[in-house]
Amino acid sequence: MNKLTKRFIPGTICGIIILILTGLPGSCFPRVPTFWQWISPDKIVHIIMFGTQAAAVLWGYRDDYVSDEKKRRRLIVIALAVTVVYGGLTEHWQNVIFINRSGNIYDFSADAAGAVLGVFIFKAACKKKIIS
Repeated sequence: MNKLTKRFIPGTICGIIILILTGLPGSCFPRVPTFWQWISPDKIVHIIMFGTQAAAVLWGYRDDYVSDEKKRRRLIVIALAVTVVYGGLTEHWQNVIFINRSGNIYDFSADAAGAVLGVFIFKAACKKKIIS
């Protein structure tokens, strides 16, 4: 397996897991009463899933991230773009493909917030030398 293929593995595995979870029928998940649409336990799950994906995308490129300061910004932009676009796609697919699912802008916002949080956590871990 070449180096480029190995770099895609963490983000791809995370993406497959997210696709499975977001594709499950809504009846598979317990209903939790919420006061507002944008504040619910569901949003926390979205933040965790897409934060993990952003960090996984960066994890695949951790050698370049740690060793090459010039590539860091580009890698962060790529990780954010991949994760946010994928979040948008999963919300769209929930509307048009998946049964008993509906995507919405609040979930997409949580996906994007999770991507940003995942990048910040990855950056902090690198700064503290947890990831090297």
